[in-house]
Amino acid sequence: MNSVAETLGLHRLAVEDAVAAHQRPKLERYADDQLFMVLKTLWYVDKDDAVETGEIAIFVGKHYVVTVRHGAGSELGVTRRELEEHTEILGHGPYAVLYRVCDRVVDADEDVASELQTDVDEIEMSVFSDRRSGGDARRIYTLKRELSEFRRAVVPLREPLTRFAQRNVAGMPADAATFFRDVADHVIRVHDQVESLDTLLSSAHDAYVARISVQQNDDMRKISAWVAIAAVPTMIAGVYGMNFENMPELTWRYGYFLVVGVMVTACSLMYRAFKRSGWL
Repeated sequence: MNSVAETLGLHRLAVEDAVAAHQRPKLERYADDQLFMVLKTLWYVDKDDAVETGEIAIFVGKHYVVTVRHGAGSELGVTRRELEEHTEILGHGPYAVLYRVCDRVVDADEDVASELQTDVDEIEMSVFSDRRSGGDARRIYTLKRELSEFRRAVVPLREPLTRFAQRNVAGMPADAATFFRDVADHVIRVHDQVESLDTLLSSAHDAYVARISVQQNDDMRKISAWVAIAAVPTMIAGVYGMNFENMPELTWRYGYFLVVGVMVTACSLMYRAFKRSGWL
């Protein structure tokens, strides 16, 4: 990289940013004929519900384009072959290459947004289903964290692409703005989709918490109903278990059957009442 920087006269600070990576998306100008742009690349790992990030640093001059890629996202070999096949785009010079790289990165962002949309739909179905799932809260938190990572890659990209679309970059060919407007529109669409997904996840989390509260209330009502039913025979058995001598029922021939009948009848009536009220 040092030899390339010396040959092309790349700015030292830009080279350091390109090599060190972990930069936020940005557009900077070094000298009148040199642009430096950083893009965040994204790809989705479905089994982990994880958004992985990489980085592409791009140097653009009058007669050259240099890219430095970190991570596995957005393979640029395909972009180069596409440009070689479409000479009408390549005829716009270095900015055509910059456009195709930006377009490919944003297309990958749209693919990741679609994968996240699928996962959010699954979360909504799980939250509102009849089955109980203890992993919903953990998955909601994981997806919100990945959406935050997604937002950090997409939101800062809107400003530089808008500058390209509005021809606010010196040295840029006038007819190149049309291509960048298309990419800028896609970025805005992805950003809006991410914001919508974040809102849906927040709503799903609130619904999950409300559902857990309702389930806990239902469980407590069932427990209370069974405790009340069990209290009747317990009380009767406790009375006759005190072993007082002056208890005529103890020596009565049918005393045992009467007490058991009272227990069964009382428990049956209480069970029926709780069942009607929805507690059981």
